[in-house]
Amino acid sequence: MKNIAVLVSGGGTNLQALIDAQNSGKITGGKITCVVSSNPNAYALTRAANNDIPTEVIRRKDFDTFEAYDEALTALLKAKNADLIVLAGFMTILGGKIISNFQNRIINIHPALIPSFCGEGYYGLRVHEEALKKGVKVTGATAHFVNEICDGGPIIIQKAVEVKTGDTPEVLQKRVMEQAEWLILPHAVDLFCNDKIKVIGNITEILE
Repeated sequence: MKNIAVLVSGGGTNLQALIDAQNSGKITGGKITCVVSSNPNAYALTRAANNDIPTEVIRRKDFDTFEAYDEALTALLKAKNADLIVLAGFMTILGGKIISNFQNRIINIHPALIPSFCGEGYYGLRVHEEALKKGVKVTGATAHFVNEICDGGPIIIQKAVEVKTGDTPEVLQKRVMEQAEWLILPHAVDLFCNDKIKVIGNITEILE
């Protein structure tokens, strides 16, 4: 049984999707054993507490340097025996130490079909604003491994979502969450926990 650490910063809707999937048996071979927040007031911590999941808070501003923060977060996750780290709305950049120590063991969910609308600065509502500005007819979400390039790691799963006439960024964000993010993130976690993701270079092969 693999230990899953979920990193959060806000409301924790993707964390809730993971908890619900775990409780309904859609995640096998692994268990959420820790939720780590960059924000002591994040509602995600309440979601974790409501499900008896241990929590930790680690804030970037409590460290003099980014390197010290990177070192501390890496040490915390190692102490928790994390086999998999899931970024569920974690708003702090990960450093090189944690990425190298957990290579192909950090999964992120991005609210677009990578390589569209991704990279530095593309998070939250901005992703959907840019999609609407471009006039795309289809957007979606991508579950991918994290490497040193922002949104550049191997893609695990993608799911398309229709863009509708009259969509606002907020409406589109909600549809992408409901129809894509909350489905493919738990599925990617389940695949990882059952050793069904093979990484070859920057490409994944799903062993199903």
